[in-house]
Amino acid sequence: MRTTSLSRSLLAAAGLSLSLTGCAGSASGPQLEPARFVSMQEGPGEEYVIGPLDELTIHVWRNDELGAEVQVRPDGRITTPLVSDMPAVGKTPTMLAEDIRLQLSQYIEEPLVTVIVNKFAGTFSQQIRVVGATEQPASLPYRANMTLLDAMIAVGGLSEYAAGNRAKLIRFDRQTGSQREYALRLSDLLRRGESEANVMLKPGDVIIIPESMF
Repeated sequence: MRTTSLSRSLLAAAGLSLSLTGCAGSASGPQLEPARFVSMQEGPGEEYVIGPLDELTIHVWRNDELGAEVQVRPDGRITTPLVSDMPAVGKTPTMLAEDIRLQLSQYIEEPLVTVIVNKFAGTFSQQIRVVGATEQPASLPYRANMTLLDAMIAVGGLSEYAAGNRAKLIRFDRQTGSQREYALRLSDLLRRGESEANVMLKPGDVIIIPESMF
């Protein structure tokens, strides 16, 4: 009887150990390809799209009085001399410059317009959002060749009780119109230094970090 009782106790302890290991273990589900900490060959990313609260400089060559420094309103529009309520959100700086040029061409001959983005916020589809058990949850403007490590440095890393290896990345596929989730191994990356846990990010990615249950 004692042997049977001892065996049951050992099996229960083993089961609990496996349960705890599962809670603290690596993330399950599809994972992304590892990325280098420093890219061998970096290149430009997608064209920047203007977002709400971006700060712009509008310059009209030889017509300084028609230029302005403006902030994109929350409704996505800007107003400059002779141009009222021009939609700006969703356009590249080149596209916005062309739209302003067409508007100004009603008043001056062949205007040359340049749009410069001075402070970047971007649209939600271009931001990297990091939420959950991190030191500073934030929305980050996407940078070309940005990796998971870059994003985690920007938000101050994991919080004390983060379950980093149960984190996930949510990515919207523009071609198929579907949303997909990928498993992340943030604890392996940040606390154990496993370089294979670093992955490339894309504009619009959302990183969700849960808290540990224990």
